[in-house]
Amino acid sequence: MRIAHCQFESWCGDFDHNLARFEEGLKKAEEERVAVVTFPECFLTGYPDNEPEARRGAFAADSEKMAKLLDITSRHEPLAIVGFNEIRGVDLYNSAAVAHRGHLLGTYSKCSAYMAFYKQGRDFPVFEHQGVKFGVLICADGGYIDPARILALKGARIIFAPHFNAIAPGGLLSHFEKVRSDHIARAVENSIYFVRANNVVLDAGKSGLTRHLESVGYGDSYIIDPGGEMLVRSRRHVEDFIFADIDPTKGPDKAWGLSKSAWSHREFHALVAEAANTNPDASR
Repeated sequence: MRIAHCQFESWCGDFDHNLARFEEGLKKAEEERVAVVTFPECFLTGYPDNEPEARRGAFAADSEKMAKLLDITSRHEPLAIVGFNEIRGVDLYNSAAVAHRGHLLGTYSKCSAYMAFYKQGRDFPVFEHQGVKFGVLICADGGYIDPARILALKGARIIFAPHFNAIAPGGLLSHFEKVRSDHIARAVENSIYFVRANNVVLDAGKSGLTRHLESVGYGDSYIIDPGGEMLVRSRRHVEDFIFADIDPTKGPDKAWGLSKSAWSHREFHALVAEAANTNPDASR
């Protein structure tokens, strides 16, 4: 299976522009015979750092804007995973749409959204394409153990993780090292492929950021295999398109019949809960 990512810049609040870039990326993926292509977190709406602006650009999964997206996918073969701010009733979610050939296969909503105006997602759907099961996480979700473990236990062999990064200059190196370490750990723990599908910020004025305008969206998208090896990565500080040929049909590496993560959970989850309940500092 060939999988890809479009490390493109999103213009906050400009749906038509972002939709045109989405089609551009989908066409590129089709030319390269890609099966699944990702786009960054909140790509269609932009990722503003304040609630009024986030709600202003948000749309529902059954809206006219989603219909326009699906119409584009109906004309191209690759399955697409693309982020957007989603309105669901009165709640606002940071979501990713999974779409193929004019059909919305489902959505995933970020489970560790740190902006207070988002509602946290608590559903972890697994999708299937060309006989391969996969799941979606969004940005910070990949820094925690259990979201990836849940998807892997449900049979996902690939985790696609759309990102939007805008990092203070003083924290760039530490962020770069920590995020890579997190993603290598998730891949090895669960014996899955992990795709960091990041953004790039070229023009801060179009980013939707109203605070910390000096923040850097540096890119560094990549695909990691189940052994923790990086198969391909993007260039930094520029738009880019990356792809890799993977073989997720091979069975996962197992010890005692389970992945490291699954075995660890089975053997130790009760002890972890006990330790957390007896240590008052653990809940802080």
